[in-house]
Amino acid sequence: MSWSGLDERWKLFVGAALSVCLGVALVQSSLLLLISAAVLDPPPGLTPAERLRFSDGADASVALLGVTLGFSVFLAVFIISSTFAFTVAQRRRDLALLRLVGGGRRHVRRLLLGEALLLGLVGTAAGIPAGIGVMRVQTRLLTGFGFVPDGFTGQWRDWILGVSGGVGLGLAVSGVLVAARRAARVRPLDALREPDAGRVMTAGRWVAGLFFLAGAIALIILAPVGGAGGGQAMTMNVSLCLAVALTMFGPLLVPAVARLLPATGVTGMLARANLRDEVRRSAATAAPLIVLIGIVFGQAGATTSFTASGVAEQRAATNADLVVETTGPAPVTGIPGIAASSTETETPASVTTGSDDEREADIVSALVIDPAAYTAAHPGSGDLTALRGTAVARGPGGDGFSAGDTVTVRFADTDQRLPVVAAVPTTMGGGAGLLVPAGVIPAAQLADAPSRTFVSLAPGADRAAVTAALTALGPVTGVEDWLTRDAESRTETGNNIMLIVLGLGGLYALIGVVNAVVIAAAARGREFAAARATGLTRGQVLRAALLESAAVTLIGIFLGTVAAIGTYVAVLTTTSAVTGVATLDLPWTLMAVVGLGAFAVTGLTSIITSWSALRPAPVSLLGARE
Repeated sequence: MSWSGLDERWKLFVGAALSVCLGVALVQSSLLLLISAAVLDPPPGLTPAERLRFSDGADASVALLGVTLGFSVFLAVFIISSTFAFTVAQRRRDLALLRLVGGGRRHVRRLLLGEALLLGLVGTAAGIPAGIGVMRVQTRLLTGFGFVPDGFTGQWRDWILGVSGGVGLGLAVSGVLVAARRAARVRPLDALREPDAGRVMTAGRWVAGLFFLAGAIALIILAPVGGAGGGQAMTMNVSLCLAVALTMFGPLLVPAVARLLPATGVTGMLARANLRDEVRRSAATAAPLIVLIGIVFGQAGATTSFTASGVAEQRAATNADLVVETTGPAPVTGIPGIAASSTETETPASVTTGSDDEREADIVSALVIDPAAYTAAHPGSGDLTALRGTAVARGPGGDGFSAGDTVTVRFADTDQRLPVVAAVPTTMGGGAGLLVPAGVIPAAQLADAPSRTFVSLAPGADRAAVTAALTALGPVTGVEDWLTRDAESRTETGNNIMLIVLGLGGLYALIGVVNAVVIAAAARGREFAAARATGLTRGQVLRAALLESAAVTLIGIFLGTVAAIGTYVAVLTTTSAVTGVATLDLPWTLMAVVGLGAFAVTGLTSIITSWSALRPAPVSLLGARE
């Protein structure tokens, strides 16, 4: 019976099968690449600084692949569960008929679990070979974004076949569990009544919706007190929690918003009536859109806002007019028109905190500075007079240690136990994790290290003349332009990770949107036939379906934007708490492209599926019972 049900309604399960396939492929590929990156040895011949940068890139790739693993599993289960919940509602009479002829609740559960297992087998069979292609794509992304060196490849391991099989079946079964419980509660007498989707807002929806809503509110409250790093991390998850909560409350919210939309003409009134009456269909179609818009608008807006806040904070805390960049330490001396300068040489370092089993090592950026010049160029850095000899200070991007601690620092091939004598306040834009006085790092390591010198002009100095003189040392940039470029370079890794994750979320949401529209249209044959029988033309019915699809898309974008607004609130409070200035800078172009793309995808899918449902003659559909 499970095979017959799957074979009869295979169009309804295509999206779920693709989700299983993509989930298996991503988990298989990400797991193989993660293990390969974790055990990757640096190429021979690297300098100590290059080895530290290599380790930093490998750590970033492991973090990216770990996020991909979790995100793909979550979205796959979300789409599969939505598919089965929708199909159970459409098959309510069939399931009741099974109960009427003697089938027990356990038989109904077994029927759906059997369909899920078959779906998992199909998705796994397609996902395992697809995973090989996905691994090539992910490898190109990792090398293209500079996380791993050219020539890196994932190593195949035979045991991954068992893992992939377990993931595919696990995704399918996890997605059907709630729907199977709901289907088992269908009463036998429902077979003798008109089709009824039953109560839409179940206790499970209320509990899940309130749980994720409470989580989003908690994150909004805690983000401002989480500091620069913790606040940003919590803010990024607000829109996801709110999006899931809004999808749970979709059967209440979608019809409520639909009543606010204008409706003119027969097709407009028919479209709004369908939105109001077909609550489950409208909510199921809007759900993946809410998740897509919430994630993209929320996380992309948070990323650009935190970058803008970091630049503004750095500008307010930087007392300089020009920045000259050189290789190796090159103090500015003897140039007329310069009031003060601070030379900062950057090199990677490994900082180990804790002891015994709690030891934790991080790759950070270390700046070799003159403490007095640094505090003059960066007001608000605090008292750095104790930073001399063999001591270090925590920089504006440091984390995990503070003044009074002793840390193990590796600058080259040797470890040094150094006291932390001062701590610069952490900033939204981050920055160096460690400040070091001259003499601690070997001169050979600093010879090829990048340096920048912040230059303050004397009153009345000729800016052009000073710039020309400094150009002999290296490229000269206005401090405003340099700070913007520096912030972009420091956030490049995080932005690349976010870009890949958003692309993954967009792909899953696209599958979910198309899947929901296809499922909804597959069961509308009799509805369209009844509309045709009352005198509507095929074109009018098609326009009504297109208007309904556009309205659902608009509602999904609206509710997804509401979810993103929760992130924006957390962004404003976090930036205000950390920098003293609430900052919000949204990527309007990206948001417009995503919104228009959502309309295009849902509109095109609706036209194709509705046209297919309108092809049979109305009499043939009205005379049959689906």
